[in-house]
Amino acid sequence: MIHPDECIDCALCEPECPVDAIYSEDELPGDQESFLQLNAELAEVWPNITERKEPPADAEDWAGKARQARVPGALSTDHCP
Repeated sequence: MIHPDECIDCALCEPECPVDAIYSEDELPGDQESFLQLNAELAEVWPNITERKEPPADAEDWAGKARQARVPGALSTDHCP
């Protein structure tokens, strides 16, 4: 999670995401706007990413799923790096 209040809009994280799921707020697709508030809430409880790690084993399964955060269990911290 990237806390929106702590983001400095440098865009360095965008190319690092293996499934292209990181957008600057100004370039956020309309169908992803509902995730702004969810991201802010989860950033308060999930740990900050401080170093590059391997993606979760099921990362490819989630790539491109528009509403993955609404899937039951998706709010757990099981996949937190």
